[in-house]
Amino acid sequence: MSQSARISYVIMAGLLLLIGWLHLGTLILTVLFGYFALQQFSFGRSKFLGVTLYLIAVVAIGCGLFYFSRQAYIAAPKIAETTIPAVVEYAEKQGVELPFTDYASLKTVAINEVKEDVANVGRHVRAAAFQIVLLLIGLVVAMGLFLNATWGTENDPNTSRDSLYATVVRELDVRARTFYRSFSRVIGAQIVISLFNTALTAVFLIWNGYPYKTVLVVFAFLCGLLPIIGNIISNTLIVGVSFTLSPNMALAALIFLIAIHKLEYFLNSKIIGDRIKNPMWLTLIGLVLGEKLMGIPGMILAPVVLHYLKVEASHNQVVEAAPPSAAPPPAAS
Repeated sequence: MSQSARISYVIMAGLLLLIGWLHLGTLILTVLFGYFALQQFSFGRSKFLGVTLYLIAVVAIGCGLFYFSRQAYIAAPKIAETTIPAVVEYAEKQGVELPFTDYASLKTVAINEVKEDVANVGRHVRAAAFQIVLLLIGLVVAMGLFLNATWGTENDPNTSRDSLYATVVRELDVRARTFYRSFSRVIGAQIVISLFNTALTAVFLIWNGYPYKTVLVVFAFLCGLLPIIGNIISNTLIVGVSFTLSPNMALAALIFLIAIHKLEYFLNSKIIGDRIKNPMWLTLIGLVLGEKLMGIPGMILAPVVLHYLKVEASHNQVVEAAPPSAAPPPAAS
């Protein structure tokens, strides 16, 4: 491995650590998603078309998330008011003790928690504003990279092509492209799997006349972007809402969701392939560390970083030093 390559690896490792330490997961994730979208929208390598569709998609997604947030804000209390009593009643019949007895007691606990956070409302507002600023910066940076992804050394007459700076920049370009390929492969597959899961879930909810179908379907898709734990969260909510219909429907929903989860294993192997698979224990550790460092963006980035580390480690061979040769026998006197 050349000196420039070693320096680029050190810089890349430092950048990854800095992103986690400074909680810049939202910025990096927005840049990667934005660049990924621009690549998909540039049909026939038309950058103008890509940017146009990108801006339309950003506005459409922003409006959609605003609408979903309003619907979720209205529906969430109603879901809790109807779901929790049904779950409590079923648990009492089965002799299962729960940490809450009804919606009122759970709401009291939640209100007390909110009151404790009121004193820190200023800090929460600043944190939210910071994340919004990072989101906007990420959208602009993604478009800038798509239009001109250069380092500034290609046409600089004052920079020798064989200089340390130029060679390190070329190696960093390789590291960055490798990281993006890991992102596009992992997240692209995760989006396809989430769409597959969401489509089957939507059919099941509509067929059985579930309430709050829009909120549940969108929530299932968003949770589907989180590996492993996302399915657990969305499935728990859907099974809970199923109790408002009947315990038998809750059982049917559980069986259906387990069947979808098993189909996802098959789809995962076909779309992602064996080269991207990581052991479940390693993925879970990555999710925990990502959540502790950067919250939900960190959980989404964790499988990407794991795959990137695997790819980089697979490209570099370890050359073991040859054992010292045995000393020649002493010459005969």
